[in-house]
Amino acid sequence: MAREDRIIMSVKELRRFHVIEQVLGQKMKQVEAAEVLGLSDRQIRRITQRVRVEGDRGLLHRSRGKPSNRTMDPKSKAQVMGLYERKYGDFGPTLATEKLAEYDGIRISDETLRRWLLERGVSHFKRRKRPHRQWRERKGHRGELIQMDGSHHDWLEGRGPACVLMGYIDDASNRVYARFYEYEGTIPAMDSFKRYIRRDGIPMSVYLDKHSTYKAWAEPTISEQLEGRKPKSQFERALEQFGVKVIHANSPQAKGRIERLFGTFQDRLIKEMRLAGVSSLDQANRFLSGYLPIYNRRFSLKAAEGANLHRPIPEGLDWDGILCIKTERPLRNDFTVTHNGGLYQVHDNVRTARVIVEDRLDGTMRIMHQGRRLQYHTILVRPLREAIKTIKTKTRTPPAPDHPWHRPFKHWRERTPPAPVT
Repeated sequence: MAREDRIIMSVKELRRFHVIEQVLGQKMKQVEAAEVLGLSDRQIRRITQRVRVEGDRGLLHRSRGKPSNRTMDPKSKAQVMGLYERKYGDFGPTLATEKLAEYDGIRISDETLRRWLLERGVSHFKRRKRPHRQWRERKGHRGELIQMDGSHHDWLEGRGPACVLMGYIDDASNRVYARFYEYEGTIPAMDSFKRYIRRDGIPMSVYLDKHSTYKAWAEPTISEQLEGRKPKSQFERALEQFGVKVIHANSPQAKGRIERLFGTFQDRLIKEMRLAGVSSLDQANRFLSGYLPIYNRRFSLKAAEGANLHRPIPEGLDWDGILCIKTERPLRNDFTVTHNGGLYQVHDNVRTARVIVEDRLDGTMRIMHQGRRLQYHTILVRPLREAIKTIKTKTRTPPAPDHPWHRPFKHWRERTPPAPVT
């Protein structure tokens, strides 16, 4: 019964063959064989009869060597690979299969597409080994920790202006919020945070890097040194006014969730926007407003604990007065204030040497003193200082004719000295 087919037998089939040989040699009953192999008596009788007729080939599965019922025909395979080369050449297998199903109505496994790409020599989609890093357990509650950062990337692939994606991700649930801005700075950070708390509420803490927007690098002033305070950035000051704890990461890996989110968006989001024809900042933000709910439904997780630690915004809170750039400026004796190259006349009579100027997100400016809003107007034209010449009108009395100034110099040399006093 020794044939070449034995070579392609699996371990399971070899084990069955050994037991069936014992049954055929009448060294084991069929009931015992069924118990050993975990099969029914009927199935043992069927296998035994097949081995009597066909030999060890009777143990092989009938579909061995036959194409799978789910195998795609060569024509469909060629169609998929053609679409991939024309439309999705830089897409990964997972994203490409999603877009094939969404735009072209072709459903295919991502591993099947990966295998076909490897057959064609496209090897950069192999699964890569990750460097080992210590795992940190997620926070248990939503809103307990939010990771925030800005991502500089060619998001529009040259179709529009350069922009930055300001992103937020909840550590417990992977729930994401993001918005595009022209640059990464204090105003975009405050505006994105305002939109985030309007949607979800005020979080307990925010995890940030040490970008100058989020952490002040200036030396402390004398007053800060005397009071034992450290300098704070405008964004850090605003978060603390909301009661949000600010945590600064020492490395990008420390806030790995937001970094991995940006890696995913730099692969998937730019391709989604390419397919949607997004070519401007406004279009990109409108696209995000529809894309993020779908993304969150698919990739967000259920937090380990049910409580949501996002706090609602207190009624009457002037959050526009918190999310703004506050600058301390001197109030001159003529009740004028200079700020950003402008001159402003304060109407209120206040006894103070310094006031707070607030540059708000909507582009307006306010001058404040001890929480009170001061009225002012802009001085458009500064008065010119005219040089006034003062003419002294003091009369002078001319010297007498016999004054020494009128005498020649030699007179002083030839003058007879007075007689000595006796």
